[in-house]
Amino acid sequence: MLGLVAATHAYGQSGDNMKKLQAFQSTGTSMDFRTIEQTGDYADQLRKNLEQIELPDGFKIELYAVVPDARHIAVGPQGVATFVGTRKQNVWVVTDRDKNRVADEVKEFAPSIDFTIPNGVCFSKDGFLYIAEQNRVLVLPAAEFFYESPDVAVGVVVDQGELVPTSEESFNHTARVCRVGPDDKLYIALGQPFNVPPQEKMDLYNREGIGGIIRMDRDGSKREVYATGIRNSVGMQFNPANGDLWFTDNQVDGMGDDIPPGELNRATQAGQNFGFPWYGGGTVRTNEYKDSEPPADAVAPQVEMVAHAADLGMDFYDARSFPQKYRGGIFSAQHGSWNRTEPVGARVMFTPVNEDGTAGETEVFASGWLTDSGEYIGRPVDVEVLKDGSLLVSDDLAGALYRISYEN
Repeated sequence: MLGLVAATHAYGQSGDNMKKLQAFQSTGTSMDFRTIEQTGDYADQLRKNLEQIELPDGFKIELYAVVPDARHIAVGPQGVATFVGTRKQNVWVVTDRDKNRVADEVKEFAPSIDFTIPNGVCFSKDGFLYIAEQNRVLVLPAAEFFYESPDVAVGVVVDQGELVPTSEESFNHTARVCRVGPDDKLYIALGQPFNVPPQEKMDLYNREGIGGIIRMDRDGSKREVYATGIRNSVGMQFNPANGDLWFTDNQVDGMGDDIPPGELNRATQAGQNFGFPWYGGGTVRTNEYKDSEPPADAVAPQVEMVAHAADLGMDFYDARSFPQKYRGGIFSAQHGSWNRTEPVGARVMFTPVNEDGTAGETEVFASGWLTDSGEYIGRPVDVEVLKDGSLLVSDDLAGALYRISYEN
């Protein structure tokens, strides 16, 4: 009973804070909120670990920030601060005040708000930060301005319990990701809870966009299902050259070490189906749906990645400091396998994009977080291009952001 009372009290306090913040009122939250030490033995060890990372000639990797449980990254459009989501209850804000390309400060963002799995962080071009939680979506106008205070301007895009039906709230596949598209709509990937969902769930999931990607106006109105047939996408980005939406997808577990492949997909229009659950990855059929006819127009992946490497966050390289071969291509993070007798992944991949908008041949860009003995010293989650053209990589095992830069 005590636990229930405490939980009810916490929920009430959180709801009261949200009401105050929406009315631009102070919540009374202490200004002495949590910051993360950026020096000392832990940071030194992370720097030492990076000596094992292999990169193409001319590139180097450095510790940018110690960020506990670092997941998806949103670089502020003003270049003032970078926001980092987690699969826990924190969003972090990272600041490089002296612009020496190393973070000076990492602190808790908006501690007056109670977050639940705030993995998905993304910015609009005009400076609105969106946070896609397990079952809620918030918008924080002028986050780069308000981040110094525990109280922030906030709006609710999707109320708690309405991103997915509460009956489908799960501990599994609920790390949402979001992007604001060239059409100025908000796109959110909704992983479905199962390894392979039962057939009786399919009508509900297709209607709600679970196991797919939804989009809506930035105020939450005009919600629609943009794409279906997706198991669990935890990374997406629009190609700035033509507006196509690319996304990674994690495929079915338990089928063996080498099948099915992970996926890098390309959506060229609304309404496309990408084949799951009939296909477990690529053209590999699932046992559960082997007797059911797959959609005739199912879209095949642009790239089949190594099985069970857990392809997560991705970004297009739209800057100019890297060599020409990387410009316009895709960097993507492989988190690393759990469902494999021989571990794979824990690296950053690069996929060029051809002039016709299709994928070229994927190659390894950064590796070494998986040692020869099969031990993970890091697990990359997301990649994001900084204003100076360098590349940030998040790592939720080590709790860090790394910066990859190029020098002639």
